[in-house]
Amino acid sequence: MTWPLEYQRAAQDFERFMLAARDASGLATTNMAWTMTQGVLLTFRRRLSVRDAIAFANVLPPLLRALFLDDWNPDEPPAPFGSREDQTREAQSLRAEHNFSPDHAIEAVATALHQCVDAATLERVLDRLPPEARAFWAVPAPGARPAGGG
Repeated sequence: MTWPLEYQRAAQDFERFMLAARDASGLATTNMAWTMTQGVLLTFRRRLSVRDAIAFANVLPPLLRALFLDDWNPDEPPAPFGSREDQTREAQSLRAEHNFSPDHAIEAVATALHQCVDAATLERVLDRLPPEARAFWAVPAPGARPAGGG
């Protein structure tokens, strides 16, 4: 078997995602977008069973998958999804002194995710996850103001 293309292009695909996340969030740098992305991914992961988290991880390109699974304690029970505001505050709490995530961080990362993964595959996985997972990764309609004010 040849070296799979998704692994050959992992760095370029990750950079494309980070640029999309930076642009969707309005942050100035991809370094800022890194903390935002990590906070959002960890916030989502905390709400999934191990089985569901692995199913979701398999949709992600290799470097996002690694970030999603990094430093995970799978023995930790899933947290309730709760409100969007609670989820946002949790994502913003990662390295809080260096976290510039806007109030629409989840929507910004969702926008970048939808731009960088196969839509049909993502939809199939979201269909198998708790209903709140689809709401978590919902992308605002073009021109709509993101939840949380922007």
